Amino acid sequence: MKIVIDVMGGDNGVLPIIDGVKRALKNQNFQAILVGDEGLIKPLISQDIVDRVQVVHCSDYIRMEEAASIAAKRKESSIYVGMEIIRDNQAQAIVSAGHSGATMSLATLRVGRIEGVARPAICTLMPSITANPSIILDAGANTDCKPEYLVDFAIMGYEYAKNVLGYAKPRVGLLTNGEEDSKGNELTKEAFKILKSYDFFKGNVEGNDIYNGSIDVVVCDGFTGNIVLKASEGVATSVSYILKEHIKSSLSGLLGGYLLKGAFAKLKKKLDYAEYGGAPLLGVNKTVIISHGKSNARAIECAIYQAIRAIEANVCEKIAQAFVNKG
Repeated sequence: MKIVIDVMGGDNGVLPIIDGVKRALKNQNFQAILVGDEGLIKPLISQDIVDRVQVVHCSDYIRMEEAASIAAKRKESSIYVGMEIIRDNQAQAIVSAGHSGATMSLATLRVGRIEGVARPAICTLMPSITANPSIILDAGANTDCKPEYLVDFAIMGYEYAKNVLGYAKPRVGLLTNGEEDSKGNELTKEAFKILKSYDFFKGNVEGNDIYNGSIDVVVCDGFTGNIVLKASEGVATSVSYILKEHIKSSLSGLLGGYLLKGAFAKLKKKLDYAEYGGAPLLGVNKTVIISHGKSNARAIECAIYQAIRAIEANVCEKIAQAFVNKG
């Protein structure tokens, strides 16, 4: 198994990305193809992993402030070179913490959409009160959607939850402002009419259902999904900050914090985006994992694990078959 890792463009530089690759190589059997500036990469490659790492040199990369539209013209950039590697079947997946817009654009243009998929979607894992996370899509790839796009997202989310996450019978819901069939805007009402014919569809859901374990797959347009994602990250950060401040504010708080140390550690792990690694871009012909620009080593490590699970589950092939059946 070969996985491409775009080493360039992350907010924290090359080091955490290489560290994440090292951690993943210790736990999983795969070959890492590192794409980026070899002058920055090679000094960080330790002897114990050198035989399982290939470095493909390119010094150019798409900066975060640059427009995604230029990616197709920058053929020497790390993300372009990485996409060509998986396009040419020299690797099965790519992980990137660089420019997400460039990654999405090149995945669609160079790797290509699965036949029948109108728009690829970003699929993000969300914490829930149960042991199983829920997933939300689209989380930002498509700000303006048609009803049929949401139907495609539902099918892809169902296949991902079933084949990669291992949920026996994934429950799919449509995110609206109320559970009643009549709720929603023009987009969701039209999507509802189509989705109600699918056995996996459980109806409209509200924002709190993302976290309470009542649904497995939450479908929405990318504008809404991205706001939900960013708001959730903000809440998690604020909760952690408030807890720390209260614990430090008094002796009883310090004592309580000490006694609940294990519980707080579990809470932090559940809310930490790094534990979920990255977001797969569903609907393209290869496994593409988009990681947070601020990804630390743990996030990159978990993103690689996500890629491995998707490859082993043949999720791209399963989605392609689902769209054949849809037709």
